[in-house]
Amino acid sequence: MKQIKHFILMLLVSAAGTVKAQQSPGENHQALAKANGLASSGAHTALSKTNGPASSRPKEQTAAKESFLTLAEFAVSVKKASAQLIDARTHEEFIQNHIKGAINIDPVSAGYAKQIAELAKEKPVFIYSIANGRSVTVAKELRAKGFKEVNVLPGGIANWIGSGYPIISNTKKGLALSSAQFNTLTGSSDLVLVDFGSRYCGACKQLIPVLDSLEKKQDLKAKIIRIEAYDNTELLKDLKINQLPTLVLYQGGKQIWKKAGLSSAAELETLINRKGHE
Repeated sequence: MKQIKHFILMLLVSAAGTVKAQQSPGENHQALAKANGLASSGAHTALSKTNGPASSRPKEQTAAKESFLTLAEFAVSVKKASAQLIDARTHEEFIQNHIKGAINIDPVSAGYAKQIAELAKEKPVFIYSIANGRSVTVAKELRAKGFKEVNVLPGGIANWIGSGYPIISNTKKGLALSSAQFNTLTGSSDLVLVDFGSRYCGACKQLIPVLDSLEKKQDLKAKIIRIEAYDNTELLKDLKINQLPTLVLYQGGKQIWKKAGLSSAAELETLINRKGHE
């Protein structure tokens, strides 16, 4: 009897083990699925934390970075039929001189917005001003408005003229100096400091008080001459003056020093005194 009970007990234990063994693959599969689900969820959470929600991700920059063509490339490109060439200076400046084919769009004029709206966004735009102040500002605005290709003339029209590229000039007769007249001026004193600038140039205006202070010095060993660039475009071309303002020091009629950009009164006075004692 004990043997029979023992045999039955063994059968029950064996049956229970079989049932458990048969259930284990399903349970394992559920556990694996659960684990995979957690892993997938964790990976998605980690990715979301890395990338952030779509609304919080930094927007892709759509505005093109400032890119300058070479003068030669600019000169070729503006001749294409699709080119839109903009002179971003004042109307007064435009009347005096401009690049052939340009239209005048002054950013501070009353009709500025209307003129910009009339441009074709799908066609290339080429912009210039006296240097790269107003032109760069307009270029950024056009890019923000969705214009596909916007190019700025490197160095502005001052660089264009000084590098020998053609312009349409309406300078009144008698205003421009001839080479002979200029040579006479630069030879009129042992030391002559020539300022090539323009009344339309912001940096040039900053140089005015510097030169004024030097002229007031009675012991200054140099004569100061100021040349209006817009009235002397041929002179700028001949002398390769391609940035405003540019200061040139002559001694005995010969160029001995040249600097584009701003200079301090102390710097110029030291230079003149040193050259005056050499």
